[in-house]
Amino acid sequence: MKKFCDGFLWGGATAANQYEGAWNLDGKGPSVSDMCTNGTHTNPKRVTTVLEENTRYPSHEATDFYHRYKEDIALFAEMGFKVFRMSIAWSRIYPTGMEETPNEEGLRFYDKVFDECKKYQIEPLVTISHYEMPYALIEKYNGWESRECIGHYVRYCKTIFDRYQDKVKYWLTFNEINAGTLPLGSVLSLGTIRGYSGPVTEVWDRPNERFQALHHQLLASAQAVKYAHENYPKFRMGDMNLFCTMYPLTCNPDDVIATQKEMQMMNWFCSDIQIRGIYPYYADRYFEEKGIRIIMEENDKEILREGTVDFYTCSYYMSNCVSTDPKHAKVSGNLLGGIANPYLKSSDWGWQIDPQGLRYALNEIYSRYGIPIMVVENGLGAVDELEEDGSIHDLYRINYLRKHILQMKEAVQDGVDLIGYTPWGCIDLVSASTGEMAKRYGMIYVEKYDDGTGNLNRRKKDSFYWYQKVISSNGEILD
Repeated sequence: MKKFCDGFLWGGATAANQYEGAWNLDGKGPSVSDMCTNGTHTNPKRVTTVLEENTRYPSHEATDFYHRYKEDIALFAEMGFKVFRMSIAWSRIYPTGMEETPNEEGLRFYDKVFDECKKYQIEPLVTISHYEMPYALIEKYNGWESRECIGHYVRYCKTIFDRYQDKVKYWLTFNEINAGTLPLGSVLSLGTIRGYSGPVTEVWDRPNERFQALHHQLLASAQAVKYAHENYPKFRMGDMNLFCTMYPLTCNPDDVIATQKEMQMMNWFCSDIQIRGIYPYYADRYFEEKGIRIIMEENDKEILREGTVDFYTCSYYMSNCVSTDPKHAKVSGNLLGGIANPYLKSSDWGWQIDPQGLRYALNEIYSRYGIPIMVVENGLGAVDELEEDGSIHDLYRINYLRKHILQMKEAVQDGVDLIGYTPWGCIDLVSASTGEMAKRYGMIYVEKYDDGTGNLNRRKKDSFYWYQKVISSNGEILD
C-alpha cells in the first residue's frame, strides 16, 4: 500500500495577525485585523473604524511570536517540523501599503525568522496575505474594491520575493481567497469595511462589489505568480482555498443540483481561475442571476492565463449538508452554515467533524486538477484545561488529528499526490472566527487568556508528543 511520500512536508500553520503581536512596533502600520475586537461564539467580534477606548484588540499582542520566535521555532523543531506555514504582515513591510520604499526593520524581522527556520532545516511556507491588509488601503480605496490595490500588492510581493529569494521556496498568494465568494467572507478577506462598525457575522452584502474585489485579488495573485515564475523559477507558487465538503441532505434531485451549485461557487470558482487560468463556464449563469457585472480591462484574461499556480492548498475543518427544503435548520456553529448532518458529531463550537469528508475532498481536488496538494489548515478548536502540574491532556485533539491523517493516508492510497500537512494553530493563537483565546487549536499551550492576562509561557500539550511520533514515523505511528 502507498504511504506518505519521502520528504512529506509535516508541520504546522499560523498567521501573523493571530500570532505575531507587536502590532505597532518597529514601523509596522495598523492592518484590517488590528481593528478587530475580541469576541466569543455568542458575542461576535466587531470590526471598528477607529480604535475604541476600553476595548480589547487581541491582534495587538496575540501570542507574541514577534518576541518569542526563537523559542517557538525551537519547539517546532523539537516536534520534528519539516515545514512551518506562516504569513508576512503586509503592514510590517509597507505600513500604509502605499509607500515607495519598504520598512527595513520589518524586512529584518522576517530575515531573522527565516534564518532561525534554516538553523533547524525547517522549510518556510509563506502566505503573502492572510486575512489582513494595511488599514490605510481601506480608508483610501475601500480595500480590494479598488483596482489600485493590485499595484500596491504586487510591489509588496516583488519586495519580499527579491529579499527572501534564497530563504523561501513555497509561497501562497492569499489565504482562503474563496471566502470572498461568501457574504461572511467579505470583511477580512476582501477588506470591504469602510464606514462599517459591527459584528463580522452581520456584514451587509453587495455581491457586485464583492466579486469585483475578488477579481482584483485574482489579478493580483496572477501578477505575483507571473513575476515569481519569470524571475525565480525555483519558487513554487500555490493558491489557498477554504474547502468545505458538501453533501445533498437527501437524494431529491433538487438537493443534488443545489449541492452541485454550491460546490461550484464555493469550492471550485477561485481554484478553477488560479489553476486553469480562466473564469469557469458556470459563473456566467450565476452572475446573470445575481445581477453581477464584473468590470474587466483588456488584458485581464491574459493576466489570469499567465499567472497559474504550481500546487493546490486548502484548509479543511468541516462538511455541510445542502437542502432546498426550508424546514431544515442550519447548523449555527458551522462557519459556513449548512444543514446538520445526523451522522456526524460536532466540536465545542458546533463545527461538524467529518474526517472522511477530507478523503473525499482530496480525491475531488486531485481528479479535477492533477497537481500536488497540501492540506495547510486542519484542526480542532477546543477548551483546554491547564492541570496543576502544568500538563494539558488533549486526547480529543489527538483523536481528531489521527482520524484526519488516517483519511489522508486513504487518499494517498487512492492515488492522490499529497505532499504536505500543516495542522492549524500548531501553537495557541487568537481565533480568527471569534477573536478569542479560549478556542484553542495548538499543540503548544500559551498562557494567555481572553481578559488579556497571562504571562505567555509556552507548555507542551499531550498532542505535542503524539505529533512528534507521527512526524518521526512519517505518519505510520498514529497511536
